Amino acid sequence: MSAPQTSWLVLPTYQEAENLDAIVATSLAHLPRPRRILIVDDNSPDGTGEIAEHIAAEREEVFVLHRPRKEGLGRAYVAGFRAALAGGADLVLQMDADFSHDPADLPRLVEAAEYADVALGSRYVPGGGTVNWGPLRRAISRGGSAYARRVLGVDVRDLTGGFKCFRRQVLQELDLDSMRAHGYAFQVETTYRALQAGFRVAEVPITFRDRRVGESKMSKAILAEAIWRVPAMRLQRPRRSRAARPAGPHSRPGAV
Repeated sequence: MSAPQTSWLVLPTYQEAENLDAIVATSLAHLPRPRRILIVDDNSPDGTGEIAEHIAAEREEVFVLHRPRKEGLGRAYVAGFRAALAGGADLVLQMDADFSHDPADLPRLVEAAEYADVALGSRYVPGGGTVNWGPLRRAISRGGSAYARRVLGVDVRDLTGGFKCFRRQVLQELDLDSMRAHGYAFQVETTYRALQAGFRVAEVPITFRDRRVGESKMSKAILAEAIWRVPAMRLQRPRRSRAARPAGPHSRPGAV
């Protein structure tokens, strides 16, 4: 009987002092063992980094990666992915730290990764949805996913979704240093790169909720980057990591 796979949950944070303790505790309650949580803090001025250190001191399964400045969501995730791989992760999960993603869905993503290379929490497949969003925000979100899907020519319904579980082989295969997106376009780029490399993406229905406390990190600059970055992805030649290894028995092209 094979040993259970170790899951690492990467939580990027910037000014999440009010959410951090609760999101870590709730995630540990749901993330299957063996597991680790890696908090990646971009030098938050509200003391998030200090809170993260206190949590890590009390919980041996929690680690902290401090970055000197805010460089965008994409750079934070790349740093976190590298640290998780170096730590021996078999599965690498990513999730917002503000309860927009429900930690209770973590086991479902891990389960989906048994047959898919990337399990994506999807708002736009049957059974998925959003809560506490106005008509404008719904239109922007759905429109953004539809725009990316059409420009890139892929079938994934929620290309902008940021609740994911990657099999180790996927992140080893992709050239993380060549990821160009800094904001939420990073979510599109990682899924698109995985599909280009022939990995299978499974969409798992989830309900996305507005953050509990704090302010959204969305900005006009982030939206502008997504608009021009998506078509640029088609022009960029796919690159693979020099450390890439065969993708394994679960790797099949396409999306489900």
